[in-house]
Amino acid sequence: MDEVVKMVDWDLMKKVIESPGVSGYEFTGIRDVVIEALKDYVDEIKVDKLGNVIAHKKGNGPKIMIAAHMDKIGVMVNHIDNNGYLHIVPVGGVDPRTLVAQRIRFFTDKGEKYGVVGHIPPHLQKPEDRKKAANWDTLVVDVGADKKEEAEEMGFKVGTIGEFAPAFVKLNENRFATPYLDDRICLYAMIEAAKAVEKHEADIYFVGSVQEEVGLRGARVASYGIDPEIGIAMDVTFAKQVGDKGKIVPELGKGPVMDVGPNINPKISSFADEVAKKYGIPLQVEASPRPTGTDANIMQINREGMATAVLSIPIKYMHSQVELADVRDVDNTIKLAKHLLEDLTPMDLTPGF
Repeated sequence: MDEVVKMVDWDLMKKVIESPGVSGYEFTGIRDVVIEALKDYVDEIKVDKLGNVIAHKKGNGPKIMIAAHMDKIGVMVNHIDNNGYLHIVPVGGVDPRTLVAQRIRFFTDKGEKYGVVGHIPPHLQKPEDRKKAANWDTLVVDVGADKKEEAEEMGFKVGTIGEFAPAFVKLNENRFATPYLDDRICLYAMIEAAKAVEKHEADIYFVGSVQEEVGLRGARVASYGIDPEIGIAMDVTFAKQVGDKGKIVPELGKGPVMDVGPNINPKISSFADEVAKKYGIPLQVEASPRPTGTDANIMQINREGMATAVLSIPIKYMHSQVELADVRDVDNTIKLAKHLLEDLTPMDLTPGF
């Protein structure tokens, strides 16, 4: 029998995923969405000088920061040529091969505009050119202009920010694909967990962090300001997929993922495992022998140190326009985060088993 999904609001999830917010430009949309979603469920909410949204549910127990980054990878215009084509550079880890023949949504002084990354038809290519991958030197964006002045009149200029165009699609009852599951799917799960948490001893700070994709910058200042004992980063991880050579362990539909490794406090991961078993929530484990590449990296070495963990939702095809997830994993991640926060009480956080 299929698992019953109870905690996912498809409309809010889609809104969170599709709201604008390339790294450093979270104020273009997602920041206000997060504030609106959380404001009635927390005791106070603020935006710090870097743009992090910090929502506080007061408690007398352990101070914990749970963070999911709001920012997206994207592109920036660095040149407009005389024929009106935009030349772009990446903001964060964008693979230029994923942009060929795709749409880009731009945010100009004159509102949202769209462009397409042109692709030379195979009929017009030389055989040797068909073997070459796209790169940042060859990509151009066509916005429908015939000359530079026309593109500028439309609102485009050096520094204009763009992101993958929205393309949310349900594949079946449980699976869906869209750009920007990294990390909007975990941001959504964090929001729902914050709304669901009821009786709790922990002093909880929910953080929609900024600029994770360009250096974990938001989490650095947020963790310094909050100074929590415990920090949990909610971020996506790799699921088994074509071409992974059998090296990826987490699977879609098998539940959230908890990392183990030097970036993870073993007592926090053991606590999460106990909570998952207590409430019958499936939990997968992922080996992370190096820094995890999440906000937990920087949280762990904040001030005098924090006990950190990473709670992940597995996805396929990361950093592409077709990132793919299973809604059952989202549902179970919300449940685990809720119960973990409600059950958290003072504990010895000195690393050890």
